[in-house]
Amino acid sequence: MKAEGIQAAAWLLIALPLAGAAILLLGGRRTDKWGHLLGTGMSLASFAVGLAMFVQMLGYDPGERRRLVHLYEWFTVGDFHLDMGLLIDPLSISFVLLITGVGSLIHIYSIGYMAEDEHRRRFFAYLNLFVAAMLLLVLADNYVGLFIGWEGVGLASYLLIGFWQYKPSAATAAKKAFVVNRVGDLGMVIGISLMFATFGTVAFTDILGEGAHHVGAAQQISEGTATAIGLLLLLGACGKSAQLPLQSWLLDAMEGPTPVSALIHAATMVTAGVYLIVRSGPIFEMAPDAQLAVTIVGAATLLAGAIIGCAKDDIKKALAGSTMSQIGYMVLAAGLGPAGYVFAIAHLIAHGFFKAGLFLGAGSVMHAMNDDVNMRHYGGLRTAMTITWATFGLGYLAIIGVPPLAGFFTKEGIITAAFDKGGTSGMILGTCTVVGAAITAYYMSRVMFMTFYGDKRWEDDVHPHESPKVMTIPLMLLAVGSVAAGWVLVLGSFPGFLEPVVGEEGHHEFHWITVPSVTVLVLMLAGVALAWRQYGARPVPRKAPAGSFLTVAARKDLYGDSINESLFMRPGQWLTRLAVFFDNKGVDGIVNGLAAAIGGTSGRVRRLQTGFVRSYALSMFLGAAVVVAALLAVNA
Repeated sequence: MKAEGIQAAAWLLIALPLAGAAILLLGGRRTDKWGHLLGTGMSLASFAVGLAMFVQMLGYDPGERRRLVHLYEWFTVGDFHLDMGLLIDPLSISFVLLITGVGSLIHIYSIGYMAEDEHRRRFFAYLNLFVAAMLLLVLADNYVGLFIGWEGVGLASYLLIGFWQYKPSAATAAKKAFVVNRVGDLGMVIGISLMFATFGTVAFTDILGEGAHHVGAAQQISEGTATAIGLLLLLGACGKSAQLPLQSWLLDAMEGPTPVSALIHAATMVTAGVYLIVRSGPIFEMAPDAQLAVTIVGAATLLAGAIIGCAKDDIKKALAGSTMSQIGYMVLAAGLGPAGYVFAIAHLIAHGFFKAGLFLGAGSVMHAMNDDVNMRHYGGLRTAMTITWATFGLGYLAIIGVPPLAGFFTKEGIITAAFDKGGTSGMILGTCTVVGAAITAYYMSRVMFMTFYGDKRWEDDVHPHESPKVMTIPLMLLAVGSVAAGWVLVLGSFPGFLEPVVGEEGHHEFHWITVPSVTVLVLMLAGVALAWRQYGARPVPRKAPAGSFLTVAARKDLYGDSINESLFMRPGQWLTRLAVFFDNKGVDGIVNGLAAAIGGTSGRVRRLQTGFVRSYALSMFLGAAVVVAALLAVNA
């Protein structure tokens, strides 16, 4: 259906932050004094447009909540033509509100956090670019447009992670994120190419159908082709959403400013893979093996991220491990098909609130602790930073799943959907989600207790203090979302709102007391108690102990970098050296040897040309003698 009213101006969602980025980057130092205000204003304006579109959408009947905004015809080749347009439906508008809403709060927070940075204008330009690229990713009505936004997010993440490029660690982390994501992007490119070869189009409407109740071309292909496309799309999702085996960039990305961590981990980049899988649901539903692969990747990542989070003393890296784990929950839910789509998106939105609050809260702590990120140097901050403690605490309670906060509802839905899958796979996946919830309670309690409780462990020259209001007000708003989001996302009308996109199977009646929920609550309390025993009830040493084998492995990110170096980097170096040797000794050797042979031969032949008449006469005599001898031999 064609767009009407405010939805016809959907292009403003992308154009506003993109214009902000262009003005700030091209305006130069002339925009230094007010550039941060422009960047924040553009993000807020985009949120206002998205909110108006959402309100207009609510006025339509559920089956009519889908609008196409045609922008222009990009190119035509033979019978194929590609139009660039935007798809406004319940799924995309949910992401729009999350990206622009939480993104705007991060912009506001950054005004205070980056106040002393001389390159603040450029920072806000990159933030605007990030938001614009992410909006294009979720609003595009075809896979090519999605991929352009996908690459834009990759570029913006590279610029933001390496914003403090004078630090070698930041420059290395940015390059690592860029390279690892290119591996996933290769899968996306091949997957999109295979779709074009199979369907002759890349438009969502043609391939996926119109919503949950329409049949598209994806329902007509073989299971083998669907499996190949699904696995390639999964590879792309693993790169952007930091899922195994392409997760190694995520923890190093903490080298960027803390607002970048909140933006990447809460509202934008890492959620892109979940959006891709849910949006491409009809393809995965035709490929059970690809769906199984999605759930396996999600289950393995949620456990790996949780284990890593248990051993990190860097507060941002502990939260990064948490993000890796929580995205694993979402990916697992998305792999369950229509039964898990709503819970994947619900947990994604709830996670946007509490994880942004946790990262920005960590930034507030760092702001008060002279940018020290080591939690072993904190302790007792709840009295010095009351607002940060309270807002961080609500985010903490939400993520570990304390009822009735947001994380309880969304995570409970994923756990129930996993067990409802049935069979051995359902039991294994459900068990992984329960174990992950228990570990989440432990490592997040560890962060909470090491930071805000216990004895004061900071140096005498550190004077903790509460952050300014421009930083604490976003924390308060995110804390409200952490508390209330679950009531809307699971108990409220959100499942019905998404139904036209994901189908009726995702609309479950919520039960407060079930065997999995009771089990999770018991294990959650056990995790909190264990963390309190280790980090709350006894003094925390300023220097980390040696730790067990598992602790050492978790500190080294479960040897993810070592595995990549062994399997890819070193063999790549050997192949490079072999190629150089072959080029020098083989290709160049043949060329140089041939040149030397020709040069040596010509030098020897040249000696025959002496310039003396007697030599030429002798040559003529010898030649005549040879001819006469040959004639005599023939006539004999």
